[in-house]
Amino acid sequence: MRPSKIVLRLSLIISLLTLGMLSDLSSKPESSLIRHVVCFKFKKTASPSEIEKVERAFSDLPALIEDIHSLEWGTNNSPEGLDKGFTHCFIVSFKNPEARKKYLPHPDHQKFVSLLKPILDDVFVIDFTPQL
Repeated sequence: MRPSKIVLRLSLIISLLTLGMLSDLSSKPESSLIRHVVCFKFKKTASPSEIEKVERAFSDLPALIEDIHSLEWGTNNSPEGLDKGFTHCFIVSFKNPEARKKYLPHPDHQKFVSLLKPILDDVFVIDFTPQL
């Protein structure tokens, strides 16, 4: 085979491979992750120690419930003043909707809810699948 044919064929192969890679990059993988965002507003009568118990209990859930992929949480520090009295945000991640389905009725989750309810004024929950 002449060198020019080899170069032409290699160029064609590289072009086809590049097009294949680019099409892979342009198509976003479909995520099955679920982010479960929970925000709490506590009653004015809730003591700091009661709130700390809730924080610890929620933080302990990943060790108790294997379906939790990850947990992040924190207290509001936004300077915007739009929190509507909500002070705590917890983001629980699940690998898929089935994991969330097992989590919600799980006895350890329900035990946590029992601890929370007496000092809870309001709760806001939103779940979403992250767009990659």
